[in-house]
Amino acid sequence: MQFGITIKPDMTVERIVALTCQAEAAGFDYGWIFDSHVLWLDPYPVLTLMATNTKHMRLGTCVTNPATRDITVTSSLFATLNLISGGRMRLDIGRGDSSRRVLGKKPVTVAQLEESVKDFRNLTAGNEIEYEGRKARLTWANGGVPPVWVAGYGPKVLDLAGRIADGVILQFADPDLIEWCVSFVKKGAEAAGRDPRKIEIMAAAPVWVSDDVKVGRERVRWFPALVSNHVVDLVSRYKPEELPPALTSYIRDKGHYDYLHHCEVDSSNADFVSDEVIDRFCLLGPAEAHIEKLRALARVGVTQFNIYLMCGDEEDTLEKYKREVLPAFQK
Repeated sequence: MQFGITIKPDMTVERIVALTCQAEAAGFDYGWIFDSHVLWLDPYPVLTLMATNTKHMRLGTCVTNPATRDITVTSSLFATLNLISGGRMRLDIGRGDSSRRVLGKKPVTVAQLEESVKDFRNLTAGNEIEYEGRKARLTWANGGVPPVWVAGYGPKVLDLAGRIADGVILQFADPDLIEWCVSFVKKGAEAAGRDPRKIEIMAAAPVWVSDDVKVGRERVRWFPALVSNHVVDLVSRYKPEELPPALTSYIRDKGHYDYLHHCEVDSSNADFVSDEVIDRFCLLGPAEAHIEKLRALARVGVTQFNIYLMCGDEEDTLEKYKREVLPAFQK
């Protein structure tokens, strides 16, 4: 299993760069950053600094979308960053959550997401595309096509990921739910004549390494609240029997979600989240408990665990994972 970190760009640029360097030195393979330009710092100038201050870590957005930024803009950004980083960029893309909803806009359709991935690959390869009735091409793009990871929860997006993606992003650490999601990825891959084993599977969630599980739950309670926004969207588009109760039941008491307090520890957005859901979606407890759950995730197909590094003790979390968790998974 490989390991990554995701940073919420609401801290100083200097600290973001320092955390990225600390993670690379600790043995983390990926460095991701949220793309929600209204809520936090724009990720692309920061990604440039992350790229120029690291040597091996692969970098990207977790997650951008094809509506907030035109796909020609995203393609140009990634083609440029791929030249700066020596080919280390990765595109994480989805239908759009916080960056869209905070502006009162809906996520894009699955069909729009698929077309955008196709255009991204062509543009970053220097190929010509049809764009709103005109021809478009990045004639200078010669740094390689970044791998594309698709984020989603529903059967349709997961099927799409199986058909076209290099990797899949699943925002929770529940082995049973991940196994359910991966089944749709496999079906999509097989229908497209692809080998499902070649598709990377990322589980992304916050962690808290401590014997004090009670404190840990309060530091990560915001995360299932974040996931609930995607679940509400799923419930509106699928029949109840098409979705697992373990995913949908916890949103029954969900109230208004304030995106100005998105991913914020102690936010009232998370008041409805139970301890049971936290324990399923996140990693809590001593290092041994983390290792045990990570092995369970690996058994259902997870190839990368991505720590949402935003619980208030980021430097210490990286150090604990370096000393107590990562060695169990390193060759």
